[in-house]
Amino acid sequence: MAAWARRWFLIYGLFIAVFLIRALLPWLIVWMSNPALGPVEAFTATFSNDPEVIAAIEESAPILLMGGGTFLLFLFLHWIFLEEKHYGLPGECFIASKGVWFFAVVSILLAAIVWFALQVNTMAAFAAVIGSTAFFIVHGFRQNAEEQERKMLSGTMSDWSKIFYLEVIDATFSIDGVIGAFAFTMSVPLIIIGNGLGALVVRQITVSNVDKIKNYLFLKNGAMYSIFFLGIIMVLDGFGANIPVWLSPLVTFGVVGFFYFKSVRAMPAAG
Repeated sequence: MAAWARRWFLIYGLFIAVFLIRALLPWLIVWMSNPALGPVEAFTATFSNDPEVIAAIEESAPILLMGGGTFLLFLFLHWIFLEEKHYGLPGECFIASKGVWFFAVVSILLAAIVWFALQVNTMAAFAAVIGSTAFFIVHGFRQNAEEQERKMLSGTMSDWSKIFYLEVIDATFSIDGVIGAFAFTMSVPLIIIGNGLGALVVRQITVSNVDKIKNYLFLKNGAMYSIFFLGIIMVLDGFGANIPVWLSPLVTFGVVGFFYFKSVRAMPAAG
């Protein structure tokens, strides 16, 4: 990309990723989970200390958690079945060789979640369907972005097309981050701050150390397995299981840390 295009993406693209998606999406999710509040009331509710408002949001938590958990589980299953990866654990190669089973597995999983959710909360069952729908919509945009990437690498894309491609990638991963954040907290202000800082840090690390990051072969494995466990936690929480608040961060740090050290140990062999 030309210098002006890089500068445009890093400055204005950051605004789109942080302020438009990572800030507005949590509010939109809260509104969809609490349609009776209305858009303005849902926005003010996310920053309210009113006990009644907090109780209303907590009451809708199973709906939000069921949809988000289903989305994350589908995300993991797509990675484990269909995406290219460095095999970090026994069995991954075998599962990848059975990629044709991805659609059967997610269909059966969705049917099971909906069936059991109908016994508890019909809206939570509908949220699971919304979560699966959101996954396939986001996945469709990603597939289109991958096609644009092939054109970019062949040298047939303009700088504006490259910017658009990067914005789509940024947006889809922003969605993943926002949905996953609800596994840690229902506080929208904390989610906005956390995702905003995450966007800044990840961009800075990626831009300045992209070649070094590639040497950590199993970092994505850690990210995807943490998504898997967060998805399970969110679905179980949506069913009413009493999940301790410390479990999500503990699992995330443990899983990502394991694959980080696995990547470090693999560096001499890879190099």
